[in-house]
Amino acid sequence: MVSKKAKLNDKPSFHVLQISEKSRKIVFFILLLLCCSGWITPPLALFLGAIVANLTGHPYLHLNHKATTILLQVSVVGLGFGMNVHSAVLAGKEGFLFTIISIISTLFLGYFLGKWMGIDKKVAHLISCGTAICGGSAIAAIAPVIKSDEKQTSVALGVIFILNSVALFLFPAIGHLLNLSQKQFGFWCAIAIHDTSSVVGAASKYGIEALQIATTVKLARALWIIPVALVTAVVFKNKSNTIKIPYFIGFFIVAMVLNTYVPQTALVATYLVAVAKIGLTVTLFLIGAGLHRTVLFAVGLKPLLQGVLLWASIAIATLLLVLYLM
Repeated sequence: MVSKKAKLNDKPSFHVLQISEKSRKIVFFILLLLCCSGWITPPLALFLGAIVANLTGHPYLHLNHKATTILLQVSVVGLGFGMNVHSAVLAGKEGFLFTIISIISTLFLGYFLGKWMGIDKKVAHLISCGTAICGGSAIAAIAPVIKSDEKQTSVALGVIFILNSVALFLFPAIGHLLNLSQKQFGFWCAIAIHDTSSVVGAASKYGIEALQIATTVKLARALWIIPVALVTAVVFKNKSNTIKIPYFIGFFIVAMVLNTYVPQTALVATYLVAVAKIGLTVTLFLIGAGLHRTVLFAVGLKPLLQGVLLWASIAIATLLLVLYLM
């Protein structure tokens, strides 16, 4: 999710439609309610949000970071009420080796690409961490560890959000084209797509089993923020203990345990999961509403190219592994 320090979109330079503030709010709330209806898919919600960002503007952009962060975390916890502990543990075990190899290889590749392309060391590392672990959440956690400034953090976030938006549409299409199974697609998107929101959005569009696998593997992967942040602190010689721990993952585990071992949970589990899916759709709408075209212009060619090369490498390598090993 977007760091509080990242103000890349706070004051977009212009919008296509010059309308009053009241009209902007009306358009925003109509589309927001439409996303809450359950009729809108996650990719479409992201697209509608991007339309708002670039045509009329987000009337509450200053609140967007906090809203998307809280809503995504609550939605992920809600999805836990639709999952079984035993299936989650199995998926976690199967994805463990994938996770270790992909994280280490992505960080090393990102380092060498950044050095070869002459990209700022901190920007290159933030993009590498965002690609390797969990997108904007990883960047938000690593940024204070390396003491990156507002511009460095914003550039890294811009790269990740641009590629996340593409992945949300591209991955399900490729999955269907290659006739990937639910299991294959779940593992692939959990490892190869950056942000949890886009992972869950793409997987939910593909199928229920893919959603369960992808969510579990991605959240297990997110825990690697902690060791990566500790190693980063050593490499960048930062002795302060400014590491953000994703505590909401613990509530996700509690939800799974309740759904698996407490029969009474079944009375509300279906409704909680349904609300969580709507929450995810709204989250993606809000993320899209913050993606003004100035993001693309501000990122720069080299950091974007590094992000694309890293993303393509991990996506292709993971796809080949799931095709031949699962």
